[in-house]
Amino acid sequence: MKSNKIKPAEIKSPSDPSLKKLCTSLHRLAFDLEIPSEGYLYPWPQTQLELCAQYGVFKWFLEERYGGFGWNEEELALGYLELSSICQTTSFIITQLTGACRRIAQSLNDYVRDELLPGLLSGSHVSTVGISHLTTSKQHLSQPVLRAMETEKGFLLDGFSPWVTGATQADTIVVGAEFGDGRQILIVVPTHIPGVKIDSPDQLVAFSSSHTSRVNFEQVEVDAKWLLAGPIENVMSRGIGARTGGYQTCTLALGLAGAAIEFMITESRNRQDIVPPAKALKNQWNKLRKMLLDSTSSRQITRAASLRQQCNSLVLRATQASLAVAKGSGFVFGHPAGRWCREALFFMVWSCPQSVINGQLYQLAEILPE
Repeated sequence: MKSNKIKPAEIKSPSDPSLKKLCTSLHRLAFDLEIPSEGYLYPWPQTQLELCAQYGVFKWFLEERYGGFGWNEEELALGYLELSSICQTTSFIITQLTGACRRIAQSLNDYVRDELLPGLLSGSHVSTVGISHLTTSKQHLSQPVLRAMETEKGFLLDGFSPWVTGATQADTIVVGAEFGDGRQILIVVPTHIPGVKIDSPDQLVAFSSSHTSRVNFEQVEVDAKWLLAGPIENVMSRGIGARTGGYQTCTLALGLAGAAIEFMITESRNRQDIVPPAKALKNQWNKLRKMLLDSTSSRQITRAASLRQQCNSLVLRATQASLAVAKGSGFVFGHPAGRWCREALFFMVWSCPQSVINGQLYQLAEILPE
């Protein structure tokens, strides 16, 4: 029997009314991600991601020739601002799923594109990334944490990837690995092949429902047909599909800050004492939003690191201000202000280059950089 349920209209531009409808649905579901089951395993946002697939969210990120809508970077920022103001967990997961999707699409590997892209766009195949150890995580160690060797049929991976979002749900993972001579590869690893061992999801200060965990690769043999890039030095700096960080993290931080500020503005309608700080934070938010959109559209570019530091500062201050406005109610489990404060802490560690970390430390210590 066919379902009578009407499929929602796909969101083909940031001004599409369907985006508001999706956000309304995500808002109703947001609190569900805060309630763990027995054993403190937090629920994977399956319903939220299915909704995003139905509304065509995964198609925002790919060109039309790959089956996507071909949104430009400014349009993506506008879309993310809406989604992240409603559900940070779902938005963060999407950054990782679509990060894998874009790397696959923009590689030179026709086999991988043909095999995986249709399922990735429809949401029937889940892929994520395990690349933080090539960018910001574990960079202080003298030896690479995930090592690669060439074999007759492809590559042998040994080691681990420390932060893989959605690892327990993934059908494939785009991972980065390093050879002894410093060359690196990006390669798709099916999670069902021998030697791939996924740890239980980490219990995080926020976003535990992202099912982020360590993935171990115990002498894992991967066929060369899955190779996306390399072996070359600094594989993450080569090509559009291999870039990381940038304005995306700024966008999600602004989305979260915006939610907290809107809460303050709503409260200020009956509390004149909080009107000045609410207005001041809103003005700062508007300024950073303009800087973000100008940068993503190349109208007037602000360095990503500089904008990131400013967005980090705002999201920390805005969420804590919302908690102060909520008073004791905000400190009770279930109130969004407490969740927003915890989520804001994530931006101090997520894809955070050393220059941004140093800027944050100097700002927190209220001293000028040397």
